[in-house]
Amino acid sequence: MSVLSEAERAAILKAPRPRRDLPILAQGPRRLPLEAETREIDRFYRPVYAVWEVTLACDLSCRHCGSRAGHARPDELTTAECLDVIDQLADLGTMEIVFIGGEVYLREDWLDLIRQTRKKGMQALITTGGRGFTKERARAAADAGINSVSVSVDGLAETHDRLRGLQGSHAAALTALENLQAAGVRVSANTQINRLSMHELPQVFEAILARGVHSWQIQLTVPMGRAADEPDVVLQPYDMLTLFPMLGELADRCRKERVLLWPGNNVGYFGPVETKLRGTMPRGHLASCGMGRSGFGIESDGMVKGCPSLATARWAAGTVREHRLADLWERSSRMRFARDRQVSDLRGFCRTCYYADECRGGCTWTSESILGEPGDNPWCHHRALERDRAGLRERLVPAVAAEGNPFDMGRFDLVLEPRDATG
Repeated sequence: MSVLSEAERAAILKAPRPRRDLPILAQGPRRLPLEAETREIDRFYRPVYAVWEVTLACDLSCRHCGSRAGHARPDELTTAECLDVIDQLADLGTMEIVFIGGEVYLREDWLDLIRQTRKKGMQALITTGGRGFTKERARAAADAGINSVSVSVDGLAETHDRLRGLQGSHAAALTALENLQAAGVRVSANTQINRLSMHELPQVFEAILARGVHSWQIQLTVPMGRAADEPDVVLQPYDMLTLFPMLGELADRCRKERVLLWPGNNVGYFGPVETKLRGTMPRGHLASCGMGRSGFGIESDGMVKGCPSLATARWAAGTVREHRLADLWERSSRMRFARDRQVSDLRGFCRTCYYADECRGGCTWTSESILGEPGDNPWCHHRALERDRAGLRERLVPAVAAEGNPFDMGRFDLVLEPRDATG
């Protein structure tokens, strides 16, 4: 079920990196104003979880990394500031903190952050590339009270190593799962879906199943940061027609093995396998974008965004060094975006879609990264099916290259053409 021919795949696997530099992130926007009043809707929504990039230092150089991680930010939060943020998260009603990077264990105080999170009654989780999750680090995480660690496994060895930018990174990720399991830590896995990894998903599942994962998060690779430099790797809208039947079969397999399949927010929407993918959710399907509604992101310098993946320049709500988290959550206009989005804010196909009021354009990060603006998401299963029924398909064509900065993006043109078109 590969969407690439063997020749196309071989060419992409062998292609050199477009950029090899590791940019140092400049200081983000500061002194962002807040709204004067808190509305009832802003009190109604509470963050169930926070995704916290505690450092941009990384021991991998992944070719799909949106933040182009490698070097630490020059002004990352101190230990004292981090502990205060954890206290504020607890006061805000947050139930779960997901620590990400860069690579979490490259902060010397990473275990202190886990301990404080658990002390305040919240779940502490880590997402890791796994290169350096040794037996010693696994035992230390267990002793600190970590609830679960998710290790990235992005294909079989050749694919994973190419995407992660390091030979041997696939073996290291599987070893990390084994080290964590041996230390008594619950483990999960996460996988990027793109044109290289898609056809290997069944084998990836078998590999992580053998290492005792309790859940598997899947997400489409979005052309932000380094992924924007290699558009041949990202999926085409018509690839959804091949991908989702496979995901339906994998959902059945996961259910049989009692592994929770957890589709990311850009996997969907409203196609015939949606109930298989999200039947355990309250509505049985995905709702609108969760940014600033169910969760938010924190960057390592204290900048807060409604979603950790969003471009900082456009979506920064403000920093914890200048505002309390509760004030940022309730009174930042940028944090309110998804709370206030209406059908009239949508564009293109999404504006006239049958599911427009329920979906409201899907994942903000995905549509903005592809087309430059939120509200028109070409990676939608329902949309691909509707185009196919009309004898049409949509194709993304690179139009503007990314500049090479963290959280940057290029721009694609969206071409509507006959279903059997070449190119």
